[in-house]
Amino acid sequence: MTDASETRGDDGSESDGVQCWLVERTFDDRNLVTIVYATPAGNRYHQRERSAQALRTGSAVTAGVTLDPESLEPVGDGETREWYAAEAKRVAATHEPGDPI
Repeated sequence: MTDASETRGDDGSESDGVQCWLVERTFDDRNLVTIVYATPAGNRYHQRERSAQALRTGSAVTAGVTLDPESLEPVGDGETREWYAAEAKRVAATHEPGDPI
């Protein structure tokens, strides 16, 4: 499925990937942080886990990232898709992709 956020080259091929926005960040009892980026349409997502220590000492979590389309998973249900789309739109409207968030 093609998403309007995909960057295309002159020949119509995907050149740089898919722009995704931070839509969810949760902390668990194992000191891990789950970070979820989703497409503006909310139909695909990428999930990462980082330790709280890595968040303090490593690179910042940014408002947006450009991801390889192959690294994105489909969102399984309509409610989550709508939530991800609304959150991606909110973050994109208030932040540049590289902004720490």
